[in-house]
Amino acid sequence: VFQENCWVIGNRRTGEAICIDPGDEPDEILALARDMGVRIKVIANSHAHIDHVLGVHGVYNATGSRFLLHHQDLDLLRDGFRMSAARFGFDPSQPPPTPDQFVEDGDVVEVEGLQLRAIGTPGHTPGSMSYYTDGLLFSGDTLFRASIGRTDMPGGDHAEEMESICNRLLTLPEETIVLPGHMEQTTVAFEKAHNPFVLEWMSRKAWEAKG
Repeated sequence: VFQENCWVIGNRRTGEAICIDPGDEPDEILALARDMGVRIKVIANSHAHIDHVLGVHGVYNATGSRFLLHHQDLDLLRDGFRMSAARFGFDPSQPPPTPDQFVEDGDVVEVEGLQLRAIGTPGHTPGSMSYYTDGLLFSGDTLFRASIGRTDMPGGDHAEEMESICNRLLTLPEETIVLPGHMEQTTVAFEKAHNPFVLEWMSRKAWEAKG
């Protein structure tokens, strides 16, 4: 329904993987992991909107994995899920579990043979996180191809999101492949050159700096 992107990244040598944003269809996610020859050991969520957490319960129970989320999205996980499930007609009886660990900016999310660096990118939600490893950036709903995550929902902050994008994500190497929570992949170089929200924000900041 939401056309949300879930990502499974793992190490075939060690057989361990991290699942980012299991938004729904947990059986499909588990099948993908089996096809990859890996077992999901960690679920690392970028944020707690319902379209990114509907599948957490199923993957968590099937794998015994650890569930990670930023603490500032905990209320959204608890109360937001219940309200959103009623609004969109989903079963509210299987909410996501309480996180096993709260992930913070700068943390290393690790399974054997794989490390992701957590980057705090608040704005879309107060606790939005992105994850980076080896030229890959999982940007959640903070940065999309030629677009950005919406900030008109409770807890959203446009200025904070733009600071996250311009000062945290677009400072990564330009060849970095960006794998977002919706739509197709992009690169840091493309977004710096073509994202209209980024270009407008940078232009405004340059004008302000001139006084």
